[in-house]
Amino acid sequence: MIFNWPNILTWLRVLAIPLLVAVYFLPIDRISMNQIATALFVVAAITDAVDGWLARKLGQTSAFGAFLDPVADKLIVCAALVMLVNFDRVPALIAIIIIGREITISALREWMAQLGARSNVAVNWLGKLKTIAQLVSIPLLLFDASMMGLIHSRVLGLWLIYIAAFLTVWSMFYYLKQAWPVLKAQQGPSDHPFNNND
Repeated sequence: MIFNWPNILTWLRVLAIPLLVAVYFLPIDRISMNQIATALFVVAAITDAVDGWLARKLGQTSAFGAFLDPVADKLIVCAALVMLVNFDRVPALIAIIIIGREITISALREWMAQLGARSNVAVNWLGKLKTIAQLVSIPLLLFDASMMGLIHSRVLGLWLIYIAAFLTVWSMFYYLKQAWPVLKAQQGPSDHPFNNND
């Protein structure tokens, strides 16, 4: 079912993506922009936790929801990273690492699903830790202000985004390692490039 309460929350998260970008084109001061963007991202992150719980609670899990939920998560993270790079709050290399990993693992999971081995690359604790680091660091970088005069959110956010990038690479290699036996088994002797008699 495309429209049930869990999926509606996920659709709202998708809607938050253009809103997050549009905020930075409004005729308002930068502080207000940062606060609105941070609020949008935090609310979207909360709906990510709520929609999964609600789907299980109401017995409304669906194949469409399973598809849309991770897509919405990745899109809003990527959109936020692009805006942060644009405002020189995140190094471009860090954004490329994180976005590149998301594309790679999404493609890997789709491929493994076609091979009937999606469970080999199911989300594990490492991927969850990576997600937590991202979901905490990005709002801190979007907020970009002093927190109670103790520490600037950008400083803390940068440390966490570096940790997230490290976990991103680590988890990518973990998933590739898990998938390798299945992928290797799919390659028969005739598939090897050096076995061409021509």
